[in-house]
Amino acid sequence: MLTSRLTSKAQTTIPQPIRRALHLEPGDQLEYLVRGDEVLLRKARNNDATDDPFATFSEWDSPADRKAYADL
Repeated sequence: MLTSRLTSKAQTTIPQPIRRALHLEPGDQLEYLVRGDEVLLRKARNNDATDDPFATFSEWDSPADRKAYADL
């Protein structure tokens, strides 16, 4: 089992075997899923939907809205 230490600033270093297994590079984002007293760590998927206001705000997701905001 691999371990790492938490600093006073709540930072830790992800061990190299984990970085290699997840193909992590500087700037990559991570996702954490808490399951009881365990946490699943994985590389965040590149999801361009976060840049799409229609995906974030479902109330703007009608054909009329998409047409009105198409040129913005």
